[in-house]
Amino acid sequence: MTPEQGKDAARQVGLAVLATLKNSLGSLNKVKRLVKTLGWVNCTADFTNQPIVMNGWSELMKDVFGEDNGVGARSAVSAHTLPGGIAVEVEAIFEVEA
Repeated sequence: MTPEQGKDAARQVGLAVLATLKNSLGSLNKVKRLVKTLGWVNCTADFTNQPIVMNGWSELMKDVFGEDNGVGARSAVSAHTLPGGIAVEVEAIFEVEA
């Protein structure tokens, strides 16, 4: 997989998370902000472009929630394997309305 394909995979993870948020909250309007993201990128030991891959997630969150609310703290790390051979796994913390 190229870094651009990985970036697309991270965006797809973001779309799945947005769908889950909408289903759970009833509306994405209840999301106040993205607080923090931790992204694991399935890659070889010599791959060092994890941040480029995770930009697929980050750019989507910024597009959906805006510059002020869609950009939180972020870490992008490598994993030598992920469940089911997936390319990207993301853990995110959102602040939502009560």
